[in-house]
Amino acid sequence: MSRAERERQMLDVAEEVFGERGYQATSMDEIAERCGVSKPMLYEYFGSKDGLLLACVGRSKAELLDVTQKAMAGASTPEDILWRGMVAYFDFIDAHSKSFAMLLREPLAAGPETIEAVEATRRQQSTLIAGVLATFAPSAPADAIDAYTEIIIGASERLAQWRTRRPEVSAQDAARYMTDFCRQGLGPYFV
Repeated sequence: MSRAERERQMLDVAEEVFGERGYQATSMDEIAERCGVSKPMLYEYFGSKDGLLLACVGRSKAELLDVTQKAMAGASTPEDILWRGMVAYFDFIDAHSKSFAMLLREPLAAGPETIEAVEATRRQQSTLIAGVLATFAPSAPADAIDAYTEIIIGASERLAQWRTRRPEVSAQDAARYMTDFCRQGLGPYFV
């Protein structure tokens, strides 16, 4: 197995175990065993359990940006961009539901670097959303764009958490709720 393949395998397993057990209860021994590697190899790749979690968050950050940007590409109306972005976001959360729930459930359990990495993911998505809002709502004041961006980020996270207790609510249902909510609030600013 190449180094890149081995790293991907270790991250996949680590994300699964962190999601199942939570950060505090996860051991490097269990991750190593499930990967079929030695514990020293995990430390060689990631330095520590914090480093491993940080690598998981970093990978998710990059993947989330990629899937949301690709989903929104080609859309021409504000509603379609919002719809596509929201579906991509909730589909992504579904694919990473256990680890996402763990990060929201245990935000202070990880080290400060991991907490900052989660916040950097929010900022990344905020930049993406604010750019879209500014393009399609050019008459909106900068403060309104910033405020609505934060509302969308926070509401999306809360809706994703709510969905963990409501498995019958699909990603498309959640995207529709967010799109309807945003359309009502941002409607006066759309061109």
